[in-house]
Amino acid sequence: MLPAGSSRTVTLLGAFFGVFNSLWSNRSLVTQLVRRDFESRFRGSALGLVWAVLQPLCLLAVYTFVFSQVFKARWGADGGEPSSFALVLFAGLILFNLFSENLNKAPRLILQNPSFIKRVVFPLEVLPWVSLLSGLLTAAISAVLLLIFYWACFGAPPLASLYALALFLPLSLGTIGATWLLSSTGVFLRDLQHGTSLVTTVLMFLSPVFYPVSAVPEKFRPIIFLNPLTSIIEMSRAALFNGTPPPPVALAALVFASWVFAAFGYWWFMRLRRGFADVV
Repeated sequence: MLPAGSSRTVTLLGAFFGVFNSLWSNRSLVTQLVRRDFESRFRGSALGLVWAVLQPLCLLAVYTFVFSQVFKARWGADGGEPSSFALVLFAGLILFNLFSENLNKAPRLILQNPSFIKRVVFPLEVLPWVSLLSGLLTAAISAVLLLIFYWACFGAPPLASLYALALFLPLSLGTIGATWLLSSTGVFLRDLQHGTSLVTTVLMFLSPVFYPVSAVPEKFRPIIFLNPLTSIIEMSRAALFNGTPPPPVALAALVFASWVFAAFGYWWFMRLRRGFADVV
């Protein structure tokens, strides 16, 4: 159960600025932990860090073959080259995988580091940042491969495609907020990890990863747009494949809302952290 007597270590207003302050104040430590976390994924394997490139490259090759040669799939009602389906799909998966991988790891993030909990001076709040930044490194490698194949298929990306990079900001803020929430609550509610796996599976099909929003019947679209990933994925694809920048007001609102959510997640984490040592 949650610790009823936990006191607030930060105010809600302080948490709004503490989101990035926790990262900046411990940047040297975070850099070391991110490097260690990223390298540990491939430690002991013969190819080592080559797998970081090989894995997304193999996935992209499989998507290209299956959707262009087997299913002859086209994106949306206006068709397009079947081979472009794989790139559009891969673009959505890069964004969704960054979110889902962090979410699935979150409930056990603190539990897997019990030695850090016993150290009073260790800033436990940076562990979600380590998880996110390590995931961003993997996403960056996949994004580079996507751009290489995009160039091969369509030529140089439009200048508006840079807006797709800007959309990583609200995605990252939403992800870090969810990670703070789940990692702190998961210390007390051990069943949370099972529920999180189910939620990410459902979200994958409720996000426009394998289909455009235009393919969803109009009466169900409001439900799809309740998922914040929908706007991020759709805006990113529009910028990259159509050269359409996201509406400034919508982008600003998305960043603000995700920052508020991240601040709440940070506040919740700092509120519960005093009880970690009692149950671990």
